Amino acid sequence: MAFTLTLPSFNSKTLKYRHLFFDLDHTLWDFETNARLTMEEVYETYALEKVAAFPNFHRQYLVHNAALLEKYEKGLIAADELYWKIMFRTLLDFKIADEPLARKLSESFLDILPGQKNVFPHTFEILAYLQQKNYQLHLITNGFEKTQWRKLNNSGLNKYFTKVITSEASNSIKPNKEIFDFALQSAGANYKESIMIGDNLETDIKGALNAGLDAVFVNHVNAVVTFNPTYTVTHLQQLEKNI
Repeated sequence: MAFTLTLPSFNSKTLKYRHLFFDLDHTLWDFETNARLTMEEVYETYALEKVAAFPNFHRQYLVHNAALLEKYEKGLIAADELYWKIMFRTLLDFKIADEPLARKLSESFLDILPGQKNVFPHTFEILAYLQQKNYQLHLITNGFEKTQWRKLNNSGLNKYFTKVITSEASNSIKPNKEIFDFALQSAGANYKESIMIGDNLETDIKGALNAGLDAVFVNHVNAVVTFNPTYTVTHLQQLEKNI
């Protein structure tokens, strides 16, 4: 049975979807808030005030996190190297070339991070609403299998999703078409009845569009958009108002 997604604010189109594929980090699970809380704990545990004031250390971490995540998404850096190299480059900014310390910081960060529980406003409300409307809800995430499941279980998001597709399990990564193909096959869905909902213009939105799916851009941060997603919302609650 198909259900009607009516979005009058988006060119007055009425489209029928049955399977809604969400991104996790930055779309539902508030990565920035959770990562900052985690970094504060790691910073205190390892007495990094000897290295730099927290705002300075955190700022440089964010710079390298963004740069290396982009490389990871392009297949230019291996998953098992990603986080310790982010920490290593951050330490280098403060003239500390200590790979063992970088690896320890990375291990602690990855252990603590999935235990954080902050999600974006209206996340539970909209997921419960969609579930009640009998949409099939799924996740497509570039995160690691164990890490993403810990996030889902600890935050309470796990109960809403039928299928959770990670880049690790699918052996692919957004924006590659293969991960979307894998997700639809796993969910028993087809492209015409499916839509991707995410915050990242390149990995979520362009990736989905290039794979043949419609896509909703969740523009939490009022980013400049240079192409046309199928739909755009500025916060999750708008999904409820238009479905």
